[in-house]
Amino acid sequence: MISSGAWSRKRLGYEFGNEKLLELALTHKSFSSSNNERLEFLGDSVLGFVIAEVLYQQEAEVDEGGLTRLRASLVRRETLAEVAQDIDLNKVMQLGAGETRAGSHQRQSILADGLEAVFGAVLIDGGFDAAKAVILRLFERRLASLPGLDALKDPKTLLQEALQAQALPIPEYEVEHEEGPPHARKFEVSCRIAELSICTSGRGSSRRSAEQEAAAQALLLLADG
Repeated sequence: MISSGAWSRKRLGYEFGNEKLLELALTHKSFSSSNNERLEFLGDSVLGFVIAEVLYQQEAEVDEGGLTRLRASLVRRETLAEVAQDIDLNKVMQLGAGETRAGSHQRQSILADGLEAVFGAVLIDGGFDAAKAVILRLFERRLASLPGLDALKDPKTLLQEALQAQALPIPEYEVEHEEGPPHARKFEVSCRIAELSICTSGRGSSRRSAEQEAAAQALLLLADG
């Protein structure tokens, strides 16, 4: 079995100064009470920022809504699991005996969370530039071949499908605030998923665009959960 240090050098192109951070990032909660959940929280944040920054620079003609949809397509659980599979993360993750017997090394949620934890570990170990370099290396192909916006489902549709897959009701949208003259209205809309205690908000020049932004934020919270 490949060591975690050798895996990191080969698959991430990064050598840890403190390999205990890497070991922690690869430890699922089923294996130990000292696990990767806090690093996952940190990695999720740095991943979102790096992808947002690259898209802002790279896709200069795309508006805010389009950038949100592109980012969502890259940081969603399914994409993260694919990236994790590309780098054989399943071969170095530490899972409890029950999860191992159940074949959970291949579960999308475990792979996605583990990948985010690794990004968090690199951030702590080597700083932001190191974490950015690792993320860009792993997402290079996907960033170079982004899907057309027309091929991406809008956030409201994606959110509804995700909730239906969990047998949950559709979210509730409500206009919280309107301002500006008739030709330049600004809307603030909330998106509530009571069953999951999720409430997000979005702003836009139309009610629809504000709803889409609120749904996109809800999707990110749903993916984190």
